[in-house]
Amino acid sequence: MHMPTHRRQPTLALLAASLVIAGCTTVDLSVRDEPAARPQPPAAPQVARALPAAPSVEAVPKRPGGYYQDDGPAAVIPEGLIDTPDAEPRVEPYAKGPSKPYQVFGQTYVPITDARPFVQRGIGSWYGKKFHGQKTASGEIYDMFKMTAAHPTLPLPSYARVTNLRNGRQVIVRVNDRGPFHASRIIDLSYTAALKLDILRGGSTELEVERLLPDEIVRIQSAKQHSRSDVQAMPALPAPQADMIARVTSPAAGGFFLQFGAYAKEQNAAAMRERLMAGWPSSLPPPAIVEANGQFRLHSGPFNSRELAAEAARQLKSAAHIQTTIVRR
Repeated sequence: MHMPTHRRQPTLALLAASLVIAGCTTVDLSVRDEPAARPQPPAAPQVARALPAAPSVEAVPKRPGGYYQDDGPAAVIPEGLIDTPDAEPRVEPYAKGPSKPYQVFGQTYVPITDARPFVQRGIGSWYGKKFHGQKTASGEIYDMFKMTAAHPTLPLPSYARVTNLRNGRQVIVRVNDRGPFHASRIIDLSYTAALKLDILRGGSTELEVERLLPDEIVRIQSAKQHSRSDVQAMPALPAPQADMIARVTSPAAGGFFLQFGAYAKEQNAAAMRERLMAGWPSSLPPPAIVEANGQFRLHSGPFNSRELAAEAARQLKSAAHIQTTIVRR
């Protein structure tokens, strides 16, 4: 597994001084062996969860060269990390020190200090125990079990929506650290954020990083205040309509959906739907089997906005302990 340690700091003092640390010899930038391919999930999962269970320490590769130096997962991993909520976006003032241009390994970085849009695609990775408990570039203490990330130029602090382009999973993280300082990496995620995106075993994958601008953060906060009552007010579908939705349909028009898996065989999707319905809240649209491109997907929706879909996902998790992924069509 590729774990970045070509970081962690510059610390606040280093950033403020714009110190060139190209002569530093304690940082190893050499790339270790590539990890083995991640095993494919079974065709018919036995539990009603779209996200993976938190792996044990033994489940994460430990072979020589699997990490940079001595980084990796903690010796003791708390239970229930997969259910950790995303970071709650807020509009916050930027830290002064980490907002100044700085140099690392001869490369100059100019942090963003305005409200410009920012979307970036590239390889992202995660960092863990080597930096757990240490001070980040923003002055906060790094906690590998929280929903945070490090980025070379995004404001500190700020918030970003990170998408795993291989499986569509998304999280919102609080950016509170600098790094990674490596040409092939665009972001370092906390252990828990990497877990929720399902990139722990591979160590890195192709991600999309989208900055949440202040106006979007305000909309998210406002939507959360109103969405719970909107979702709870959704009428349950009459039995005939629910039966119709349960059948295989063609992909619906655009909108946001809750997705519970994709299956090669219709009977596997139907079996999962039956398990989901055992604890399904009557206020939410029941899951439908949608056939597209030779796969049978379980979807619930559509919802008019991502915030409404997220509130529906929270209600589903609270009522039936069912985890899901938000997708857009």
